[in-house]
Formats: sequence, C-alpha cells, structure tokens
Amino acid sequence: MIAANPVKPVIDAIGPALRDFLQKESAGGITLIAAAALALIIANSPFASGYFAALDVPVVAGIGSVMIDKPLLLWINDGLMAVFFFLVGLEVKREALLGQLNSWNKASLPLMAAIGGMALPAVIYIAFNLGTPENLGGWAIPAATDIAFALGILTLLGPRVPVALKALLLAVAVIDDIGAITIIALFYTAETDVTMLLGAAITLLVLAAFGRAKVVSSIPYVLLGIVLWVFVLKSGVHATLAGVAAAMCVPIAGKSGEAPLERMEHALHPYVAFLVIPVFGFANAGVSLAGVGIDALFAPLPLGIAAGLLIGKQLGIVGFAWMAVKTGMASLPDSVSWRQIHAMSLLAAIGFTMSLFIGNLAFADPAQVDAVKIGVLAGSMVAAVAGYLLLRATLPAAQPDRQNATGEEVA
Repeated sequence: MIAANPVKPVIDAIGPALRDFLQKESAGGITLIAAAALALIIANSPFASGYFAALDVPVVAGIGSVMIDKPLLLWINDGLMAVFFFLVGLEVKREALLGQLNSWNKASLPLMAAIGGMALPAVIYIAFNLGTPENLGGWAIPAATDIAFALGILTLLGPRVPVALKALLLAVAVIDDIGAITIIALFYTAETDVTMLLGAAITLLVLAAFGRAKVVSSIPYVLLGIVLWVFVLKSGVHATLAGVAAAMCVPIAGKSGEAPLERMEHALHPYVAFLVIPVFGFANAGVSLAGVGIDALFAPLPLGIAAGLLIGKQLGIVGFAWMAVKTGMASLPDSVSWRQIHAMSLLAAIGFTMSLFIGNLAFADPAQVDAVKIGVLAGSMVAAVAGYLLLRATLPAAQPDRQNATGEEVA
C-alpha cells in the first residue's frame, strides 16, 4: 500500500500562485547574491573608478517641459525600483485578499512575528547610536527583510524545507514590506509640492476607476502608473510609492472571470527577480574597502545595523511569535518547530535590498552611505550563513525521491 504524502495537502492548499512565487523568488535570490558579490569585487578592483563613474553618469528623459535629470544610480533607485514596489504591491494585495493574510487565523502568527522583527531591530539600532544623533535617521534600516535573498538561501536546502515554513517566511516578509512602505511614506518624505500631489491624486483616482470597472488590460495601469510615478517624483514624496499605489488599483478578477492581478504578477516577476533586483544590488552593494579596517565595522552606524539585524530579528520574531502562541492568539503550523522558527528569524535578518534602499533615503553623506553598506552586508552575510547552518541542523535528512506509476511522489 502506498502511503499518502503528508506534505501534499499543504502544497495544494497554498495554490499555484504561491508555489510559482517561491520558485522564482528563490532563483532570483541566488542571482541577487551573485550580483552583490560581483559589485563588491569590482569596487575593490582596478575597475572601481569605472564602476563608480558609470553610476554617476547623468541621464535625462522627458516630454516637452517635463524633464527628469538624474544620475544613473538614482534612475535605478527611484525608477527601476518603482517596478519592484509595483510587484510588492500586487503581492501584498493578493496575500491580503486570497493568500496567507486573508484571515486572522492565517495572519496572526506572521503579523506578530513581523511586528517584533521590525520593532526590536530599530530599538537596538537606536541604542547603539544614541551618542551619534546624526545617525538616528537610519533607525529603520535593520527593520527590513530581503525575501529574495532569504528564499535563495532556503533553496540550497531543497525539498527538506517544509512548505509551511516557506509560506510563513513569505507572510512575515510581506508584512515587513507593508511596514517598510509605511515607514518610507511617513518618515522619508521631503517637502512636498501640493500641485504635483494633486496631479498624483487625480491620476490615482482614474486608476482606481479602471480597477473598479474591472478593466483587465494591463495597458491603462502601466501608462497611468508611469504618469503617477512622474507626479509623485516631482511632488517630493518618494517615487517608488507610486508603484505600490498603482498596484492597489489592479483588480483581482475581471468581469469575464480573468485574473488581471495574478496575470500581471506572473508576467512581471521574472523581470523583477532576474533584472530589477540584481541591477539594484549590483549598483548599491559596491563599496570600496581600501583602507577600511575591522574597526570600521564597530563604528556606531554599521554596528547598530548589524546588531539590529542579527540580534533584533531573532529576539523580535521568535519572542513575539512565542508570546502569540502562548497567549492563544496564534498557533504554530504542525510541520514547523520552534528551532525552525529560530532559523527562519536569522534568514529574516538578511536585510539586503530594502535595508540598502532605506539607507539611501536616510543619509546623503557618502561616508554614512558606505557605513550603511558595510553594516548591511556584514549583518546579512552572517545571518545568511548562520540561518542556513541552523536550519540545516533542524531539518530531517534528505530522502531520495520516489514516484508511483502516475509520477506522483509517495512517502
């Protein structure tokens, strides 16, 4: 008699959209790691001057009197990353309406874990930088989680990782993204231009009307999304938030039964995973280590980031999740142990993409930006290695795949 596969109901329950997300995001995480490593190598090679000069090349674009003149690095951080935030918005909306966050029963554990995983890193960072008030603006840097990087590490362990643990990490990261978006909107917005904000609001209303009418074509959302991005960029609000706002207008289902949000998410994901995020990582991870000693890591700014990621994420995620379970607010998935939750908290301490992004918003001084890179890279690398080793030690030994006559896996 063939034993039933106990994991199969869980896999079936999460749906093809989530499985596709996990596969693409994991592979994209490996690409991101390679891009960041390449940037570090080039930034500390004879080609370093060309690398940094290329990022400073001015790029001008516009129509008529509306012109945008920025160096290439800012086009990547403000423009290309708006595409990333658009995808984040689509994922947040799908998870909130159809996925891991569409009920309190599903959302309670990752919600509490994510709150702890954002709050404690910020507190630890502030504690390390109380004596350097010029650094306090970076308090949100260690609160971030890089889901692509984290899932890329999980991929190295293959099918031994419970699908429920991957789904939990994804849910924590999605809530973390919501927190990061809120922080950027509230704390990293410069003086605003009311006229441009009005233009953005009108454009967003038109987008919302298309969504309410359940228009399934991607064209109006893309074109109006670009217009919205220009208005938001000119308004002083960070332009990437336009991507999130536009995504919220895309309908889950059209009148004819189509799924425009899932279709756009599926079409966009490979470009974000294999182009947008690696390009961002390559452009932002390069930091020259010439003349940088080990003492540079122990300066308040980078040390606060590294400690916030490594200590704050573990204490926050495990501590708040434990309190939620013990008080009956949430329950632990049957296939997930507390040791695996601990390992997951270390993987959530890989802050890379969003941490570097927030660091660029928090500081204008190149020295501080370089210190951010050192702290983020150091903390994220240690978290990746420690999380991988701990999770590997908690997982059952790999079993050879066996299939029945129909090609289905059997226990």
